[in-house]
Amino acid sequence: MNTLDQAQQALTRHLPSRKDRYYPAFHLAPPVGWMNDPNGLVYFNHRYHAFYQHHPFSADWGPMHWGHAISEDMVHWHHQPIALAPDSPMDCDGCFSGSAVVDNDRLALIYTGHRWLGEVGDDSQICEVQCLATSEDGITFTKQGVIVTPPPGVMHFRDPKVWAEDGSWWMVVGARDHQERGQVLLYRGESLTAWRFERVLAEAKPGEGYMWECPDFFKLGEHHYLMCSPQGITTQGDRFANLFQSGVMAGHWSPGNDFTVQHGFTELDNGHDFYAPQSFTAADGRRVMMAWMDMWESVMPTKQEGWCGSFTLPRELSEEAGRLRQRPLRELQALRQEEWRLTEQKICGDYVLAQEASSAELFLQWGPRQSSVAQFGLKIGDGVTLSYHVVEGYLSLKRDYPELGIQDSRRVHIDQTAKQTWQIFIDRSSIEVFINDGQVVLSSRIYPVQHDYQLRLFSEEGELEVETLSFWPLRSAME
Repeated sequence: MNTLDQAQQALTRHLPSRKDRYYPAFHLAPPVGWMNDPNGLVYFNHRYHAFYQHHPFSADWGPMHWGHAISEDMVHWHHQPIALAPDSPMDCDGCFSGSAVVDNDRLALIYTGHRWLGEVGDDSQICEVQCLATSEDGITFTKQGVIVTPPPGVMHFRDPKVWAEDGSWWMVVGARDHQERGQVLLYRGESLTAWRFERVLAEAKPGEGYMWECPDFFKLGEHHYLMCSPQGITTQGDRFANLFQSGVMAGHWSPGNDFTVQHGFTELDNGHDFYAPQSFTAADGRRVMMAWMDMWESVMPTKQEGWCGSFTLPRELSEEAGRLRQRPLRELQALRQEEWRLTEQKICGDYVLAQEASSAELFLQWGPRQSSVAQFGLKIGDGVTLSYHVVEGYLSLKRDYPELGIQDSRRVHIDQTAKQTWQIFIDRSSIEVFINDGQVVLSSRIYPVQHDYQLRLFSEEGELEVETLSFWPLRSAME
């Protein structure tokens, strides 16, 4: 039996024993086993394809495979057979992250082949190369071998993102140079098998990270955006609070020229769990992004259920006033059930909004703030508090699950305005918060005890008006 068949049989064998207490209703997660980075998001043959880093044999990270799901609307996902397994000499220890493109009538996966040269897990002795696999039907893939090898002196060399522009193929790859600096390298291709090195597209200054993973490069509005996930940035106050970060740099680029950065690295998400975002072009031209909604070395209670890892919701990206903005995919509105509305409600203390909100969407427009109000927000059970601190002008997302060893918070400054809008998605073990129409976003995993999904609004030290509120229970989008 080949490696791919063994992996698929492991999924089939373990699926009946998966527990679903925290399993999402409308986020893409693995059937069983481990999931991390989005590997290839693409529209092919009238369907959306999402590939992802996957270990089907357990809920722990292991030799990486490529999981696969398809959708007609980016909301309702259907799992497919595993697309890639580590079964060739150059990827025998992992088919690491990459991307997917349509090449004429074929679907092409470009990925990193990973090998340990010493002990398994020893990152100081590895070999990483970029590889190609192709498919006529978008389901069964044939490996075509190595297409790009690292420059001299570079060992960490992974996560290729490929696109077509100006009559050529282009590829950005994350790297670490011999001085332990993160880099993004740019390649140009005459075909998907014939590449040449163009230039270092961007590299870290001191303190900006020793490895830049999962690069993405695209034009939106008046700028080109370089999106990547640096490892090794030191926490600076409320910034860079996670183990590793993900963000964007905005600037200008044209084929054959340098990338000129105008706006430096800015975090994309201020929550606890957001890494390795990847974007792609939807069928109607929208730029859509998804990311891994977990964080390395964090507590992951879902492992006890036989699975681990989830994607964020798909987000529509736009440029407004020269800055990137994220909004929930509009197709998600199809999941809404009967709306419950509240208008001009005065809040003083706690106000119970729903006894059970394990799968829900909430839209809030707070009225003009009053000077006497110290903070306001909402709570999910006893474990989650989302609050705006008026005098200090920051939003905090606090998690309190001492029995799981999770007691932490994330904070982000919010420009003081007369009104604020909050759009919130709750899905059993996650919360995603979009502030002021996607200007600020926070994504975090949450782990309420059973039935602890009561939703409460609150204000402290004063009365505040909820100008408009809409609450929708959401139906499941999974098979």
